[in-house]
Amino acid sequence: MRTSNIKKIGLAAALLLGAVVLYLVAWPVPIRPVAWDAPAEPGYAGPHAVNTRLAKLQMIDLKGEVGPEHIVFGKDGKLYTTVASGNILRMDADGSNQQVFANTGGRVLGFDFDAQGNLIAADAMKGLLSIAPDGKVTLLADQAGGTPILYANSVVVAKSGKIYLSDASGRFAPRDWGGTFEASVLDILEQAGTGRVLEYDPATQATRIVARGLSFANGVALSQDERTLFVNETGRYRIWKVAVVAQNLDLAALPKAGSAEAAVLFDNLPGYPDNLMRGLDGRIWVGLVKPRNPKVDQLAQKPWLRSLTLRLPRALWPIPKTYGHVFAFNEAGQVVMDLQDPSGAYPEVTSVTETKDRLYVQSLHAHGLGWLAR
Repeated sequence: MRTSNIKKIGLAAALLLGAVVLYLVAWPVPIRPVAWDAPAEPGYAGPHAVNTRLAKLQMIDLKGEVGPEHIVFGKDGKLYTTVASGNILRMDADGSNQQVFANTGGRVLGFDFDAQGNLIAADAMKGLLSIAPDGKVTLLADQAGGTPILYANSVVVAKSGKIYLSDASGRFAPRDWGGTFEASVLDILEQAGTGRVLEYDPATQATRIVARGLSFANGVALSQDERTLFVNETGRYRIWKVAVVAQNLDLAALPKAGSAEAAVLFDNLPGYPDNLMRGLDGRIWVGLVKPRNPKVDQLAQKPWLRSLTLRLPRALWPIPKTYGHVFAFNEAGQVVMDLQDPSGAYPEVTSVTETKDRLYVQSLHAHGLGWLAR
């Protein structure tokens, strides 16, 4: 080979390498990563010791629908669940007589029922909605504190009629970033702590900020006396207790010990907490939608490397493996049940809906509705 050809090949290789380096260093990415202190991963030990109690679920065929992310029984005795298509399905407790109750044109994640039987929905694309028994959809709120609700996630209705919901991210709206999962990955990689908890009062139609400063605000549940909210902070592996009377409380600014208005109930969980559901006998169920990934924690103090991650093919992103895990706790913060499936056969478990006969297992991406006999 001629020397001139070798030089040309070497120059082309150098230019290609330079282009790759320039891309990895300077290509724009949507996140502005923030350094944070990730706690040392606890592993599966103590009350979360490895088990297979969630394995071998029985399945309800959803007839092609995917992702029964939230499950609630309505006042009509029917089982309602939301799926990835945007449909809200209604069926009997055994899965028979399935029908589409409503479709909001968005993606409903969490929902609850008010005293009038309206389905109160946190639609990640639209905001807070009310869906009447006849399927009519009404927008209740899409703004709070002068800023839009970008990622309505979970919702619970108090006996007073007031509605509490999580707005997972103040930066990444699912409608703009490819969907709910994609937007959640961006928010958790960024760690800017823009999630918040909101209260909507139907009597005044006003929406106020209860708390803010959360790294991906997710599941919400009320204490039995309805004076406290339990709130999942997915991006930092923890569950908070927040007083419902709190006003625009910045959780990120609280000392580790917390305050009279808010404190961490569970810290340093072995996975990412998603939904919260009240069960029987005072239990509250939480699903760990993904286990911890050591690579993610290693990047906590390396914001620039997190930016670089998004310049890599998606297959190289540090997305944790699939691992089925739900547990139940009481209001004192004691784990009372723990169910796992290390195989992850039922993917991205978000929580459990408990009845006297069954545990219905919620999932982001399952091709059916899993359940266990109690």
